[in-house]
Amino acid sequence: MKYIGAHVSASGGVENAPVNAHEIGATAFALFTKNQRQWVAAPLTETSIRLFKERCAEFGYKPQQILPHDSYLVNLGSPEVEGLEKSRAAFLDEMQRCEQLGLDRLNFHPGSHLNKLSEDDCLKRIAESINITLAATHGVTAVIENTAGQGTNVGYRFEQLRQIIDLVDDKSRVGVCIDTAHAFASGYNLATPDGFSAVFQQFDDVIGFSYLRGMHLNDSKKELSTRVDRHEVLGEGHIGKTVFELIMADSRFDNIPLILETPDETRWNQEVAWLKSNVKS
Repeated sequence: MKYIGAHVSASGGVENAPVNAHEIGATAFALFTKNQRQWVAAPLTETSIRLFKERCAEFGYKPQQILPHDSYLVNLGSPEVEGLEKSRAAFLDEMQRCEQLGLDRLNFHPGSHLNKLSEDDCLKRIAESINITLAATHGVTAVIENTAGQGTNVGYRFEQLRQIIDLVDDKSRVGVCIDTAHAFASGYNLATPDGFSAVFQQFDDVIGFSYLRGMHLNDSKKELSTRVDRHEVLGEGHIGKTVFELIMADSRFDNIPLILETPDETRWNQEVAWLKSNVKS
């Protein structure tokens, strides 16, 4: 089963996210459980938690169809003491919000070394941050998203994601999310059938499909290997439509949230419908 959706608004409360997803015909969705631009947010209310669960049940969204995303401020590999402490506290809060909402995974960008750590030391610090958080929570998987490698971001190679996984104590609660635009910008050419086959063979060899917990389906405004993170509408960027047709026809991508983060939300219903039309029964 293919679960297809978008990163929808939770404005006015997390309970509005499943409604917004349903309105675009989505069978999956992503959301922020708090304001992604703030370190600290008010706790979830009992009413919001109850309504979120009720509406997910009403519209048929189970935890494996939902991919919450943490704050963009969090840097679990920060070389600065204050930044690391704030990031770890915020990440723990977001994992606990997922627990409250009955969700089983939290997607996050791994982190940045800010030119003050080596990449290896940054990756080790990210794994340490994950271990601390997993030890303090239950039932929620930490889902590491690949990056485009922009600036000082780590996690732009499959080998770097594998390094983090290898250092996580509880392998049952760590996974990855592959963003197609990030992969392309970081040098993985997904744009052709041969390229798609080669990239995901490499992914399976280095990381393994058993760790895949979600995907972000985005075309790229920027060319291959530019390491610049800019999303585009499906089929209107440098990747094109082929990779998305192949993902929809490939059972390796079943039973995980496949999430649009394309820039024109007024077209999400059309993009969701097009993706659904490419699913092979």
